Amino acid sequence: MPAIRKSPSSTEGGVILALDQGTTSSRAILFDVHGRILALAQEEFTQRYPQPGWVEHDPEEIWATQNAVMGRALLRANLDWSHVAAIGVANQRETTLIWERSSGEPIHPAIVWQDRRTAPLCQALRDQGKETLFRERTGLLLDPYLSGTKIRWLLDHVEGAQQRAEAGELAFGTVDSWLIWRLTGGRVHATDASNASRTLLFDIHRGEWDDELLGVFDIPRTLLPEVRNSSGFAAPVECPGVPPGPVVAGVAGDQQAALFGQACLRPGLAKVTYGTGGFVLLNTGEQAVPSANGLLTTIAWRRNGVDHYALEGSVFVAGAVVQWLRDGLGIIRKSEEVESLAASVKDSGGVHLVPAFVGLGAPWWDAEARGLLCGLTRGTSAAHIARAALDAIALQVCDVVQAMEADAGWPLDELRADGGAAANDLLLQTQADLLGVPVVRPATFETTALGAAYLAGLATGFWADEAQLAAQWQVARRFEPQCSRDQAQQRLEQWHRAVARARA
Repeated sequence: MPAIRKSPSSTEGGVILALDQGTTSSRAILFDVHGRILALAQEEFTQRYPQPGWVEHDPEEIWATQNAVMGRALLRANLDWSHVAAIGVANQRETTLIWERSSGEPIHPAIVWQDRRTAPLCQALRDQGKETLFRERTGLLLDPYLSGTKIRWLLDHVEGAQQRAEAGELAFGTVDSWLIWRLTGGRVHATDASNASRTLLFDIHRGEWDDELLGVFDIPRTLLPEVRNSSGFAAPVECPGVPPGPVVAGVAGDQQAALFGQACLRPGLAKVTYGTGGFVLLNTGEQAVPSANGLLTTIAWRRNGVDHYALEGSVFVAGAVVQWLRDGLGIIRKSEEVESLAASVKDSGGVHLVPAFVGLGAPWWDAEARGLLCGLTRGTSAAHIARAALDAIALQVCDVVQAMEADAGWPLDELRADGGAAANDLLLQTQADLLGVPVVRPATFETTALGAAYLAGLATGFWADEAQLAAQWQVARRFEPQCSRDQAQQRLEQWHRAVARARA
């Protein structure tokens, strides 16, 4: 991506450097005081699949790529470190690392959030009747994608790890903690409340690590990071190549950061991120709303010691279904081609695609469900399958939003959309038609990085308050519903019949 050159006024008060460490790449983005992007640098890293259902990353490669893009972004903006007013970090959530405190060496590759190796442990805990305990304390379900069971697996399978953890020789962290450890030369072992709330070990009501939950997993408290504010993190950077001065001032898990970056700063505002998966978050303010409909209750961010909460629904396969059309079926050459192919037919022709390639997430939580393509006839074409794939993304989000509205007790007024697939007009129009509410695409797509920047900038006075941030949020396009509610309901009923066939 070409550098976006600064104007003299845009960097007068400095810039915010946002580190966006994702599942497939590390990125660094510079924002000015108007929330505009000055420069972006990105580097992909290796995905490892040692066994079916297992996904791992090399922690050193995560750090190396993130470290490289920091300097690259500054070079592209013709700036140096003296211009950086603060650093914000957003990270792939739940991905689990353990390293030696003395050397900083990881004891094992990072176990990625997508990894399913701990499904038997989750089932064993459910069989022991532990689901309610975890649900009430953490707002989460017992699922392999959360961090707690991954920690237990590492302590069980790396020789001597349990004993070394009990002796205080090891440190656990999600990716944010790993980056901060490296950025601060091992001086800070900390996380923020939003990331801590995704571990199965954190009481979201008391806002602290829970000894009873730690006892269930036999995880020593000495292994865990300190939990800090999401805005006001205060970790001075001390690493090679960075002169003294910059401070990590904001940290949040990527989906919570996107909620903040979308300016969903008051209860009732919601966003959807169409990435590899699909993530819908609804701001519920200072109230932790329990879910009776298969959603998660999570901490959105902590500011000034006060936790703000969200309801979350996770769709495991969203944009990944388009990658499957490209790499698995070969009916498109580039992901961008899916919109024109799908738009070449008026509808899916009765075809339904349930992309349960790794099971179904919210609100079904069916790990044994598998992908299903049904309703095929001799007249079915590649275009109908492409249309069904886009429909499936929107329909899965509909299921999550309906569960959210039932839990929260109020209807959505609009849904703010971001992520790579939010560039797809047909997808967003379909989403609006099915939901019956406007779907809004913001002017800035990089909402995850922007949210991390906002959290850091608020803590350092770069931005005055949340009202200033809300005023900066701009709409690129608003998609209004264009079909009747009867038509939408009929499509949802047909979808649910297909889902029923895909489930175990």
